Amino acid sequence: MERQKRIESWLGQLWPGISFTLAPASADASFRRYFRVTRSDGSTRIVMDAPPSHEDVKPWLHVQQLFEGAGVHVPSVEAQDLDQGFLLLSDLGNATYLSALDPADPAAARRYYLDAIDALIRIQAASQPGQLPDYDRALLKRELDLFPDWYLDKHVKLSLDDKQRKSLEDVFDRIMAINLAEPKVHVHRDYHSRNLMVVPAGQANPGIIDFQDAVYGPISYDLVSLFKDAYIAWDEEIVLDWLITYWERARKAGLPINADFASFHRDYEWMGVQRHVKVLGIFARLYHRDGKDGYLKDMPLVAHYLRRAVTRYDELAPLRKVLDLVENKITVLGYTMDQQAVGGASTK
Repeated sequence: MERQKRIESWLGQLWPGISFTLAPASADASFRRYFRVTRSDGSTRIVMDAPPSHEDVKPWLHVQQLFEGAGVHVPSVEAQDLDQGFLLLSDLGNATYLSALDPADPAAARRYYLDAIDALIRIQAASQPGQLPDYDRALLKRELDLFPDWYLDKHVKLSLDDKQRKSLEDVFDRIMAINLAEPKVHVHRDYHSRNLMVVPAGQANPGIIDFQDAVYGPISYDLVSLFKDAYIAWDEEIVLDWLITYWERARKAGLPINADFASFHRDYEWMGVQRHVKVLGIFARLYHRDGKDGYLKDMPLVAHYLRRAVTRYDELAPLRKVLDLVENKITVLGYTMDQQAVGGASTK
């Protein structure tokens, strides 16, 4: 409540004599909160509230400038108070891709995904080394370690012995070797249906938000976020068609994409394994450490993506065996793999 009063005071100084109302717009998995400001003239803005003791808005501002320079639709910055952690942004509306997509109507969804592909290619085409933190081995490994530490140990309550742990470490090394061999571009790092907005008519879709954790890393990463979305699923044949469309357009745009689609697809699949291992760990940590259970219902879909990928590649057999142990464990606990979120509880 104190933060909201400070926001109102700040806006009052920015707009002397103009009345406005403030209402919660959204929150995310961090300490950031968002408020929608409606002015007396009917226009709206968004205020990002990022308490400086917990969040630094400077990375968001830096990525906003990079992405805006790439020609994609991100919120514009109208005012800022870095000492208080406030940003006044243009309003991209409240219609996420997720709210607009219908899994039963992939033909209608195709237009949204083609727009998202084109925007992603623009971001990637503008990439330069040194502008964003490297998505290096250390970061990839920290993310992978969330899986045994939070998903296996804390959530499933499965303890691996030394041999099993060593096998898992070895397969993590194989995953990272393929991830790190990919061409590097700017990576949004959460390019999915909750962070892509359907904006008002006359504006370019999609509006892109929640990009403050962007890095310089594997070219297939954002494709995994987009097509193997934790919040909505599509048939593999449909996803493959979209992926081929991206691959063709990326090559035409001159991106450093693998000229052999089969090799490119293999890299994409292995990048998906890294992401889904990480996401299971993150969702478990959000629940057990931060008390946020909203993502638990999304665990089964993420686990499904992971299971499907590790079944296809013999090199991932150690990870497949760990997933077998997980399924055996939760069966003993009395609920199925698809019900694990409910059993563990009582989705970034």
